[in-house]
Amino acid sequence: MSAAPPFLIIGNPGNRRVTIFQEALHQEGLPPAHVVSWERVAREPDVLLELPDSERIVRIDAAGEDAEVERAFLKRGHADALTLGCDVVTPEQVDALPSEHGRVLRPRQHHLGFLRVLGDLTERFAVRPRWRVLSKPPAIAELFDKRITSRRYAALGIPVPPFLDGIATPEALRDGMREAGWREAFVKLSCGSSASCLALYRPGRSAGSAGSLLTSLHRGATGWFNSLKVRRSSDAGEVDAVLSFLLREGSQVEQALPKARLGGDVFDCRILTVRGEPAFTVVRQSRHPITNLHLGGYRGDLEEFHAAVPAREWEAALESCRAVARAHDCLHVGIDLMFEEFFHGHRVLEANAFGDLLPGLTRDGLSVYGWEIREALR
Repeated sequence: MSAAPPFLIIGNPGNRRVTIFQEALHQEGLPPAHVVSWERVAREPDVLLELPDSERIVRIDAAGEDAEVERAFLKRGHADALTLGCDVVTPEQVDALPSEHGRVLRPRQHHLGFLRVLGDLTERFAVRPRWRVLSKPPAIAELFDKRITSRRYAALGIPVPPFLDGIATPEALRDGMREAGWREAFVKLSCGSSASCLALYRPGRSAGSAGSLLTSLHRGATGWFNSLKVRRSSDAGEVDAVLSFLLREGSQVEQALPKARLGGDVFDCRILTVRGEPAFTVVRQSRHPITNLHLGGYRGDLEEFHAAVPAREWEAALESCRAVARAHDCLHVGIDLMFEEFFHGHRVLEANAFGDLLPGLTRDGLSVYGWEIREALR
C-alpha cells in the first residue's frame, strides 16, 4: 500500500483547532501536517506556490481567534467595503487599533477581506492540481453567507425558517414582521459565526414601542462588543441601535419558531456530516432560545434526545442534513438544526464550514478529527 499523502493545513499555528488536528494525525500514525498561517496567506498568497507540486491533502481551517489575521482581513476588505455603505476602517487606522478583546470591528469589511483571501486560494490551488482540497474555497465562501445558504436550501426543498428580504432598517423590520404575522425574529449578521452579532427581536405591542431583544452584543466606550452573557434590553434607543448596526452590516432576518424541549429546556442540534453522511450529533440545550454552548447553553443527553425524537422525524432531519452536505463541495459541514415544538417537523437553521470543533466526541473509537482523517484518506 502506498503511503498516505501528507496533510497541509491553512490555519492559525498554535490555535487549538490546529493542535488537536495534529494530535489526531499522530494518533493515526501519520506525520504532522505542514501549517501555513492565515496571516501569511493574506499578505503573501504566493507562499503556497513555494511548496512542491506533489500530492498532498489540504485542510482549510477556521481563521478566527487571531488579532493579526483580523487586521490582515480588514486591510484586504477595505476597497470592497467602500462600495457597500457599511462601516469602514482604513488600512492606516487598522495599524493604529488597540487590542480590545471581544470588540466587533467592521464585520462586513472583515468578511470581504476573507473572501478576497479565499479567491487567492482558489487561484493558487488551480496551479497545484495534485493537491486535494477537502473544502473548496468557493464552498467555504458560500457557507459564510447565511442569506445565500438559507435561500439555496429553500429552493432545494430543505425546510428552513421563513425569512424576509430587503430589510435595511428597524422600522422596515417591524413592518415586515407585522405583515408576515411574526411574533419574534432572529436578526443574524449574515457572515457571523458562533452566535456573534445576533439578536432575537420581539416588537412592542403598542404603537411607537421599539420592543425588546435578546442579544450577546453590547456597546462599550469604543464601539460594539460581543459578550459571553446573553442579555435582554427593552430600551428603545438601544434596541434600535443594535438592530440598525446589524441590518447595516448585512443580516439574515428569519422567523424565530418555537423549538422542541427536552427536560423543560429548549434545544437544537449540531449535526456534523462527513463525506455527505451525518457522523456526529451534539444536543445543545438552554433556558432561552439561543443555545450556543459558550452563551449559557449545555450539552444535552443523547440517549434522552433519541428517546424523545420520533423515529420518522429523526430520519427526515438526517435526510435534510444529507441534502445540505450534497449542496457544498466540502468533506465536512456542521449543520445547526432544530425540531419544532412538540416535534412537529424540523428546520435547518444554518450550516458551517468550520463546525467540526467538537471535543470529547468519539465514534468507533475515533475522535471527530480522527474520523475526518480516515474519511479524507478513503
